[in-house]
Amino acid sequence: MFLEPYFKGQRSGWIEVVCGSMFSGKTEELIRRLKRAKIAGQEVEIFKPAIDTRYGKDNVVSHDSNSISSRPVHTSKAILELSEDVSVVGIDEAQFFDEGLVGVCEELAKRGVRVIVAGLDMDYLGKPFGPIPNLLAVAEYITKVHAICLHCGNLATHSYRLVANKEKVMLGEKDTYEARCRSCYEMGNILDLKPKPKDPSSNDQTLF
Repeated sequence: MFLEPYFKGQRSGWIEVVCGSMFSGKTEELIRRLKRAKIAGQEVEIFKPAIDTRYGKDNVVSHDSNSISSRPVHTSKAILELSEDVSVVGIDEAQFFDEGLVGVCEELAKRGVRVIVAGLDMDYLGKPFGPIPNLLAVAEYITKVHAICLHCGNLATHSYRLVANKEKVMLGEKDTYEARCRSCYEMGNILDLKPKPKDPSSNDQTLF
């Protein structure tokens, strides 16, 4: 066929998205996949938004304290510029990037790069967050992970904000957010008056 010379030796790339609420194990899964790629001898580059300095400037760190070295960048365009000669690109906290991230991931995939993206699919208001919805539309592989609702023990899909701050982007941990199922999220502050069960994340049961 006349198309064979064009496709000869061309490497196939794709996009994987790992999404869910806070404390669901998104970053843990991202780190696991990236470490396996490194063990396989693949060239890996990892990025995170520069605004996320909760665990330090140059590391992607999960809530279970697993970490991997990364590059902080201010724009999605920088990811494209810094991803020459790599076969795997990891991107954490993707919801904080600009909408151009979708095009960047697609371009990387066209180059034959495996792109692994992790991020919140919804903000604290339960609305689609940043470029994640569009990434879900173009990704070949999607993994939705769940936390455990701290009030009823069911699967948690929402990130409930515990403080009175209406900014869409507010970095925080367990003192400012908690994972809740849909019903407990809708009940809002009423549940703040009730005692909470033991946090199951200490038993490493946040990934499903």
